[in-house]
Amino acid sequence: MAQATGSVPHHERHHAHHFKTGMEEFEACKQGMWIFLVTEVLFFAGMFMAYAVLRVFYPQMMKDVHQLLNWKMGALNTVILISSSLSMALAVSAAQRGEREKIVRNLWITLLFAGGFLVVKYFEYSHKIHEAILPGKLYAYQELSVAKAPLFFSVYFVMTGIHGLHVIIGMGVIYWLIRRASRNEFGPNYFTPVEMTGLYWHFVDLVWIYLFPLLYLVS
Repeated sequence: MAQATGSVPHHERHHAHHFKTGMEEFEACKQGMWIFLVTEVLFFAGMFMAYAVLRVFYPQMMKDVHQLLNWKMGALNTVILISSSLSMALAVSAAQRGEREKIVRNLWITLLFAGGFLVVKYFEYSHKIHEAILPGKLYAYQELSVAKAPLFFSVYFVMTGIHGLHVIIGMGVIYWLIRRASRNEFGPNYFTPVEMTGLYWHFVDLVWIYLFPLLYLVS
């Protein structure tokens, strides 16, 4: 198979011995990743159900307390993650064509976007900690004393905190891919790790796209 213009021949990589072909290995990995993502959906579903219960039983409280969330920061993080999904998709496409420099460049861009997301989240969390807008019994914000508000922020911190943990895990995997891509390990015949990571990253972004309107734009 001819290499794409500007590409660098990647190191030959043979599929694992228990697979007949490289394509069989790829399909097995892809199926495994989809199964993993289904378990992730079930994991987050419990938290979304907790949110739904609060919304049904305490609708006025939800409208009151969401004003304590900075929707501009939430919107900024939404733009950041959507942009990171684009750069990740470009990295997968480059891996399929064997374009090493583009793989590395787009993975670095994705990593920087992910870091930007966490920086915004840090400032948002710092403000809430300073104002004592915290979960459960730690809630001590004097300017808004609404029944069940501490419960809302318990849900908020759990949902956004676990999502942030997924972002950190994704960053670690992306850095691992950068190191491998720098050694020319990916190309038209082998790009499975990049594509599987791409699926995971798109899922993380999709979860935030749901979290943003539910938490920040409640009306």
